[in-house]
Amino acid sequence: MSGMFQRHAFFCTNQRQDGRACCQDHGAMELRKYAQKRLREAAVNGPGGVRANAAGCLDRCSEGPVLVVYPEGVWYTYLSQDDVDRIVDEHLIGGHIVEDLRI
Repeated sequence: MSGMFQRHAFFCTNQRQDGRACCQDHGAMELRKYAQKRLREAAVNGPGGVRANAAGCLDRCSEGPVLVVYPEGVWYTYLSQDDVDRIVDEHLIGGHIVEDLRI
């Protein structure tokens, strides 16, 4: 049986309380919500499609904010809605890795 989703994006949304670098310092939760909105607008969200989940620490804090896309296992860094648009359009929907955002 295949997975429930064609692609699954996990956005680190960790917020550290001790001042060390973390993805939420860069607005990761808001950008994940933006990705979810884009996926809904494209009508590819949910079972059989694509899901964008919040995740706890993915342990790549110095490269943040980060997300990882499965089943490909591709890691990205992003800083803006434009970066998220590219990841959503080119990879999550189109199936093509966005090499210049890949880490």
